[in-house]
Amino acid sequence: MNAVAQPSAPPAAEVLRLEGVHAGYGRSQVLFGVDLRLHAGEVLGLIGPNGAGKSTLVSVISKVLPLAAGRVAVDGRPLEGYGRRALAQRLAVVPQTARLPEGFTVLELVRMGRTPFVGLWRGPSREDEVEVERAMRQTGVWSLAERLVERLSGGEQQRVMLARALAQRPRVLLLDEPMSHLDLRYQAELLRAVRAASVDGVAILLVLHDLNLAARACDRLVLLTDGRVVAQGTPAAVLAQGRLERAYRTDVEVFPTPRGPLVVPRL
Repeated sequence: MNAVAQPSAPPAAEVLRLEGVHAGYGRSQVLFGVDLRLHAGEVLGLIGPNGAGKSTLVSVISKVLPLAAGRVAVDGRPLEGYGRRALAQRLAVVPQTARLPEGFTVLELVRMGRTPFVGLWRGPSREDEVEVERAMRQTGVWSLAERLVERLSGGEQQRVMLARALAQRPRVLLLDEPMSHLDLRYQAELLRAVRAASVDGVAILLVLHDLNLAARACDRLVLLTDGRVVAQGTPAAVLAQGRLERAYRTDVEVFPTPRGPLVVPRL
């Protein structure tokens, strides 16, 4: 993992704001008064135990799940003011699990990321093709352009999904557990692509279970527990032993290192 670029200080432009967000499913409330800020060029890690509400929060921001109360704004504009197409021109999502449609090549699948910008009566423009190639090269899948997506490995498919999202040229990118089922090599490659996107100015919300990856890949962390934000700040500030033990309900040890805290469960 040494090859993963290290976080840098985020610029000041705020592109995503959550204020007092409450949401849930039917009578089951999951999120309780969540506040969150995300800036252009920043990688913000969302961590917390299973059932904390991380995926629910992604669903709220991407307008899949309605707000019960509170406010979400993208580029200063309330979320309810966006139609689906307008929101897709500013926000992209790589879900935790996605079934890729069979019979499409990698190039064809990544081109789908340009759908919000392609008019009803025309095909992809030269600008669209440039964005597709840029995204594919950035994620290291350009050499796979003519491969059928169903013949790719799990790690390759994840990078293709990221390329499709980046082809949208989003202002905000939501990644829900993108490291699931990836080995060390593909974790490193995906994180390099994520950091490269942040250097291009994309604001990235990265949901992670692996606290050590989060400490090394993210500029800031938000710790969510039982639907509430219990801490946010630098990895060194958030990944405190007592706080993690309360959040995860288990004993841990936290070792400071030059690259950030190292969290190990106490056996």
